[in-house]
Amino acid sequence: MVAEDSRAEPAMLALVRESRSMTQADVAAAMAAASGDMGTAVSQGYVSKAESGRLAVSGERLELYAAALSCPPDLLCLDPQVHGVGVGLIHHRKRASLPVGVLRRIHAQLALTRIQLNGLHSAAAEESVQADFPQVELSDLITPKDAARTVRKRWGLPAGPVSDVVGAAEEAGALIVLRDLESDRLDAVSQWAVGQAPLFLVNRRAPGDRCRFSVAHEIGHLVLHREPGSGPEQEKQADAFASEFLMPASDIRKEFADGVDIAKLASLKRGWRVSMSALLRRALALNAITDWQYRTVIIEMSALGYRTAEPVHVPLEEPCRVPMLVDRLLEERTFTTEQAASHAHLLPGDFMRLYREGNRLLSVNPPRR
Repeated sequence: MVAEDSRAEPAMLALVRESRSMTQADVAAAMAAASGDMGTAVSQGYVSKAESGRLAVSGERLELYAAALSCPPDLLCLDPQVHGVGVGLIHHRKRASLPVGVLRRIHAQLALTRIQLNGLHSAAAEESVQADFPQVELSDLITPKDAARTVRKRWGLPAGPVSDVVGAAEEAGALIVLRDLESDRLDAVSQWAVGQAPLFLVNRRAPGDRCRFSVAHEIGHLVLHREPGSGPEQEKQADAFASEFLMPASDIRKEFADGVDIAKLASLKRGWRVSMSALLRRALALNAITDWQYRTVIIEMSALGYRTAEPVHVPLEEPCRVPMLVDRLLEERTFTTEQAASHAHLLPGDFMRLYREGNRLLSVNPPRR
């Protein structure tokens, strides 16, 4: 329940709408439909004025707005900049072809996930884990590869494959949530705002090996990039970090000492749990194989269809911190589903869908591609 004098925050109205892949006209139509026998007429202009702050949304209109957006009315009354979203730099591992509208939806979902987790942490009255992501300043002498070695040493990771990339990032204080991001063109998105834990949304549609690389890529962004910069250059730096983090040069050179073929790549994928293509590119970059060897194997992989669907399944690494938090609230502290959902500013059904059940689509409505 919200107070009678509660008013919606214009920025939150837009944020929730974008997270639902809805246009202003969609919201207007949904409000009209939700009014039922009342026959309330709502125009796109009304929604536009509400989002721009030119009119107040309160009382019955607030309830109607919340019904149209499938969320609790109190969520719409929160100021995104005050209730945990912050303005931290957002990073993503995405394809250039990702539509702008899809990116805006995922950014909005990242912001709402932050609000949900802040609410759950507040309900649990737990102290937040101090994030241990060292900041590395790149220079002519310090490279992304140096930064990756620094992080591996700082986190106490032994030589060889990283056994659990997600677990290592969580141990360092990150919050990681696996979600269906409803697009195959973005693998992960992260944000680290001042005073908050680093937050990662990882696309569970991606294969396990790609998810591992994507998480390592996002770790690289958080270590290397606290200020905006050249997008393509920062992406290359994050990729270089991830490659050294997951496939240290000294180890990979040894793996290719006696050459390379498809069978060897498949075997290495089982051990290192990164894609065969990533291993092959890494070996070439380190001069562990020749250009001729690289081209020969690439041609064979293409002929076998491995450029689009590789053999050897790598399981997804499941995060633990957020599920454990929810378990403590529901089982140890005996919160009801309704109470936990209220703290997360979610409807009970959406709380169960996102935090307790297998179907974890972030959008209530089908996405617009």
